[in-house]
Amino acid sequence: MTTTTRVDDRAAAPLAPTFERFFATKTACDVEGTMAYFSRDLVTYTDATLGWDCAGYDALRAVFVEYMPAWGPPARSYTTGVHSNEVSALVHMVDTPELFGGELRILAAVDLRDGKVVRWVDYWDGATFDAGLYRAMRTPDAQFPKDLRDDQVPTQAAPELVAAASTLHAAFAAGDAEAAAARLHTDVVLTDMTLRTNVVGRIETTRYLERVLGEVPYGRGSVLRHVVGGATGGGFEWTAGSTSDGLVGITALELDADGLVTSLTSVYDGRRLPAERRASLAAAALPS
Repeated sequence: MTTTTRVDDRAAAPLAPTFERFFATKTACDVEGTMAYFSRDLVTYTDATLGWDCAGYDALRAVFVEYMPAWGPPARSYTTGVHSNEVSALVHMVDTPELFGGELRILAAVDLRDGKVVRWVDYWDGATFDAGLYRAMRTPDAQFPKDLRDDQVPTQAAPELVAAASTLHAAFAAGDAEAAAARLHTDVVLTDMTLRTNVVGRIETTRYLERVLGEVPYGRGSVLRHVVGGATGGGFEWTAGSTSDGLVGITALELDADGLVTSLTSVYDGRRLPAERRASLAAAALPS
């Protein structure tokens, strides 16, 4: 399968070819080949939705040893987009249902050291995953990991992206839609993968943010955790405020040459929000 990247200029996403090779190797169910992309000093590979905490190289290898032999064709894991510098990346990726029982559309935060992955965190919406599998595979609340090892791997993202992410998140955390608007391009596109909402243009996006920043997990009271990516795009990981019980997620950004946000895409586990709250937030995308 030919994969594509959201970045046309490969120089703006130097890690894109590396990830294309990685996913081809993973899809081929090559355990040792896949593990060759990870550092022996791997800090973590975490699934933030299921609470799978592979704390170290051997723990991750054990997961691949267990699952890979059962995959086989037509199982595929692939990237649909990469934003990166040489050591930090935001990866848009897909795991087909044959891998873990349901289609996973993931935003992954990845950090490298000496050319090898040292931290990888997957974020996706569990609301569309089979309910029985979700309950069976998810780590129980009492043991659910809250430490995503972001304190052990410092932010390595491009300064331009860190500046944009920090300013935008500060506005979100303060519930200040107007401050957020100052960072947005006229033709910005806002997508919430969990709520299935899509808002186009700075004017409508600002109005939407005015309606939801007090309730969405990435809004008022949220805490910035970690930033990944290059000068043209990447993402920031966050922990929700008290109204969302410590839910974690990520917001992907794309920037223009002036550092304005042209696209922002958020994802988090929708099963952690009451159904009525999800419905209310989704409805807020409609013009009032």
